Amino acid sequence: MSPTSVTLDTADPTPPFEQVRREVAALITSGALEEGSRLPTVRQLAADLRVAPGTVARAYKELESAGLVVTRRGAGTRVAPGRTLPPERRSERLEELARQYVTAARRLGADDEALRTAVETAL
Repeated sequence: MSPTSVTLDTADPTPPFEQVRREVAALITSGALEEGSRLPTVRQLAADLRVAPGTVARAYKELESAGLVVTRRGAGTRVAPGRTLPPERRSERLEELARQYVTAARRLGADDEALRTAVETAL
């Protein structure tokens, strides 16, 4: 997981720990993070996001409670077995995410060209 994979939106009223939890969970369930992938340490991700380590620790704890990650002393935090999408489901999930993106962007008043530009910029 690269530090740019998880971002915080300061305008979002959602608490930072929940934003981290939600984004990491989405990376796991979408298959972007594969089974066994090691997550950054609490301290590293906290430094990257400029938040208190307790914020990331709480997010990781909730991810562990949900069965998405496992933490072992000395081995770090890793994506739990069987929690990622199989390859045949990834395209289905990608289409679902695209629909959600289009819906949210339309609420902002974006037209087709603005949507395409935003996607190209993100890529």
